[in-house]
Amino acid sequence: MSKDFILPDIGEGIVECEIVEWLVAEGDEVKEDQPVVEVMTDKAMVEIPAKDDGIVEKLYYQKGDIAKVHEPLFAIKPADGSSDEAPAKEKDSAPAKKEEPKTEEKQTSTDGDTTDFILPDIGEGIVECEIVEWLVSEGDEVKEDQPVVEVMTDKATVEIPAKDDGTVVKLYHKKGDIAEVHKPLFALKPVGGVQESGSNAPQSHVDPDAKTSPSDSKAEAEPPAKARQGKAIASPAVRRLARESDINIAEVPGSGKKGRVLKKDIEAFKSGEQKSAASSDSQQPQKAAATSGGTRTEAIRGVKAAMAKQMMSSVSTIPHFTYADEFDVTDLIALREKLKEQYKEKGIRLTVMPFFIKALSLALKEFPVMNAQVNEDCTEITYFDDHNIGMAVDTKIGLLVPNVKQVQNKSIIDVANEVTRLTQASREGKLPQADMKGGTISISNIGVIGGTVATPIINKPEAAIVALGKVQELPRFDANGNVVARKIMTVSWSGDHRIIDGGTIARFNKLWQEYLEDPTSMLVNMV
Repeated sequence: MSKDFILPDIGEGIVECEIVEWLVAEGDEVKEDQPVVEVMTDKAMVEIPAKDDGIVEKLYYQKGDIAKVHEPLFAIKPADGSSDEAPAKEKDSAPAKKEEPKTEEKQTSTDGDTTDFILPDIGEGIVECEIVEWLVSEGDEVKEDQPVVEVMTDKATVEIPAKDDGTVVKLYHKKGDIAEVHKPLFALKPVGGVQESGSNAPQSHVDPDAKTSPSDSKAEAEPPAKARQGKAIASPAVRRLARESDINIAEVPGSGKKGRVLKKDIEAFKSGEQKSAASSDSQQPQKAAATSGGTRTEAIRGVKAAMAKQMMSSVSTIPHFTYADEFDVTDLIALREKLKEQYKEKGIRLTVMPFFIKALSLALKEFPVMNAQVNEDCTEITYFDDHNIGMAVDTKIGLLVPNVKQVQNKSIIDVANEVTRLTQASREGKLPQADMKGGTISISNIGVIGGTVATPIINKPEAAIVALGKVQELPRFDANGNVVARKIMTVSWSGDHRIIDGGTIARFNKLWQEYLEDPTSMLVNMV
C-alpha cells in the first residue's frame, strides 16, 4: 500500500518551488530523513527528506517542473506496509483536496459567467500583501499557471498564478493597493464557462467546442505573443537566471509544460544568442556602436526587495548615530597567522572574524544594552542573555545576515566552524531560515571588498551594527617615539540613539578594542 508524500511548508511566503534534482529514482529504497529531492525557491536551495523508510513508487514531477506546497510530491510504499485507509481513498482524496481550494479560491460572482479568484494563503502569519505589479490587464486571456499578479509581503515577493484558462474580467485592486488574504483578487471568465449542475453542464461543454474550433490555432499562437510582452511562464529561479544573463525571458521559447521556460531553455538561448552575436559582429562590426546610450530596467524582487523594505523601515523608525575608531590589529593578525596552518590540518578555517565575534560577545557581557531591543512604541526594552551575532554575507541573490547563535557559550574554534558553515550555506543558496532569525547585534565586513569607513544601517529590530574596514599597514609612533609599521583597521558603529548614547558606545568599543589589540586579555576573560 503506498501513500503520497505532501510537500510541506519550506519557508514563509513560499507557495511553489522548482525541482532541481531528484536524488532517488522510482523503485529505490529510502530511509527516514534521507534527502529525496533538491528544490529551489526564491530564497534558497532546499533538500526535502523522506518521512519514513520505504520504497519510492512514483515521482509526480520531472526535473525542472514546478511543485506546489501542500500537494503530492512523490508516492512511497512504507517499509511497515502502512498507508492511508485504502488506496482507493488515497487516490480519491488527492483530487478532493485539489477541488477544495478551487471552491475556496473561485467563487461565482453575480455574473453567472465569471468567478472570483480568492487570494490564497501565501505564508504563515501573512494576512495581507501589496500589489507590486499586475502582469495582465482587464480583457486579457490567461492560461492555467500563468502569473497574473506580483505581490509583496513582509517576507518576500510572490507571483500569483491563474488556476484556469480564461479571460480577466476585472482587477479588484490597483498597483500599490493592499490586498487581503481570502478575499477576491480578480474576476475571471473561464474558457468553458462556469459549470454548475444539471443541464447547464452539457451546454458549457458544447460551447467551447463551437468557440475554440475556429480559434484553436489562434490560441496556440497566443502564448508566444504574450511571452514577447513579458508574460512568459517561468519559475522565479529561471527568471532570475535570465536577468543575470541579461536575457529577455519573453524572447525565450519554453520547452516545459504549457510553454513554461526552463533553465535549459535559458542556457540554450544564451549559447545561441552568443553564437549569433559573434557571427553578426564578424559580418557587421559597425553595429556594436548602435547599442550605445541604451538603458535597462529591472524589477527589484526576492531577497533584494525584502532588504530594501527592511532598510527603509530601519532608517525611518530608528534614530541612527555613528561612532568610528581605529584598531591596531597587528598582534591579532600575528596570532591568527600562527594558528592558521595548525588548525587547517584539522579541517578548521581560522579567519580573523571568529576573534572579532568572540571578543564582541565578551564586551556585551559588560554592556548588555548593546544586546537589547526596544518595541515599536519605544515603551519597553528587552535584554537578551544569548549573544546571537549576525554577519553580513554578500551573495548572488543579495545581502544575507545569518547569525552565530549563543556565542557566549562557544569557543573561538566553535565560532570559526559556524562562520564557515553559514558563509558556505549563504553563498550556495542553502541557508536555513532558522539561521536568519533571532539576531541580536550584527557585524558587516566591508574591508573584504576594500572600504575603510562606513555608516551601516541597523538590522532592525537590533540596536547596533558595526562595519569593519580593510586592514592597512600604516606608519605609527611606538612608545619610544620611533616610526613603525602597524596594521590598522577602522571600525564604524551605528547605534539606536533611543537607548544607546555616545558615551556608552565609546566605552563599549574601547573594551572590545582592548580584547582585539591584546588577544591574551581576551583569552584570560573567556569562560
